[in-house]
Amino acid sequence: MTSPITTPASTPSRPPAHPSGTAPERPPATGPARRARRYARRRELGACGALMAPFFILLVTVFLIPVGTAVRLSFFGADQPGLGFGPERTVFVGLRSYTAVLTDPTFIGGLGTVVLYCLIYIPLMVTGALALALLLDSGVVRLRSWAQLGLFLPHAVPGIIAAVIWLYLYTPGLSPVIDLLAGADITVDFLGVHTVLPSIVNIALWSNLGYNMVVFYAALQAVPREVIEASVVDGAGPVRTALQVKAPLVRSSIVMVAMFTLIFALQLFTEPMLLSQATPVISSRFSPSMYIYDAAFTRNNYGLAAAASVVLLVCTIALSYGVTRWSNRTGTPEEDAR
Repeated sequence: MTSPITTPASTPSRPPAHPSGTAPERPPATGPARRARRYARRRELGACGALMAPFFILLVTVFLIPVGTAVRLSFFGADQPGLGFGPERTVFVGLRSYTAVLTDPTFIGGLGTVVLYCLIYIPLMVTGALALALLLDSGVVRLRSWAQLGLFLPHAVPGIIAAVIWLYLYTPGLSPVIDLLAGADITVDFLGVHTVLPSIVNIALWSNLGYNMVVFYAALQAVPREVIEASVVDGAGPVRTALQVKAPLVRSSIVMVAMFTLIFALQLFTEPMLLSQATPVISSRFSPSMYIYDAAFTRNNYGLAAAASVVLLVCTIALSYGVTRWSNRTGTPEEDAR
């Protein structure tokens, strides 16, 4: 007796194997499909171009064109033939203006003054703004919104008005602060040789500390609360939590504030220009920006002013690039943990 022949269950049909053992290539897209993809790609590029157009227009208008004009102007200078009695004409002078700038002791002294100003101002600005932001974020300060408003309010005062206010407070015979200190037998010359630079730093701190504090405070609000709670559970106190947990997590904001503060500090102009009206310590070439102003509008040497502007721009770009490379090299705490 023969056993019945059983047929296997129906299985899904498989495509025939490719002769070479590899999967068959997908058929090329048809004409309408290719046209649809090209149309979608064009729409995507058009949208990106429309969104980026305002940025590039502003970049070209307020940066590239002025820089190109300054570079071109720095290679030309005024010349008067005939022992100075002939008509003035503009001639190509090559690198003569750059040589004059880089060998001028007043310009080099102005660069040294700005470097010293940065060494005093930037650490005080960054640490002070970060300390205030950590204090507000800790919840110790009551009426937090009013405290933020009071600290930010000086930034709303224009820089020239702030300089005038502090000039009044620094001037003997007018300043109530100086009169109050004199009543306690304390004599302070805020515009002296050794105190004028700290006085300028004080004006800049008063104007910009609250703004940078708001930047740090906004960054601290993005710190995960679970991380802070975990540090408290591990036994970390408020100071340790602030310095070892919160501050490292906002390191990118610290680098950004430090870089922007450096850029603005290198352009020091308004405060010393106004204070120079009340003290002979501040000369007309106290900083590189004042040197440029003096060369252009006092000596009418626009080629020299343009060359000094280009040198200052190169120094600013180089220092900003150095700060950016240093921050990228150190990495964030999350990258270091990896």
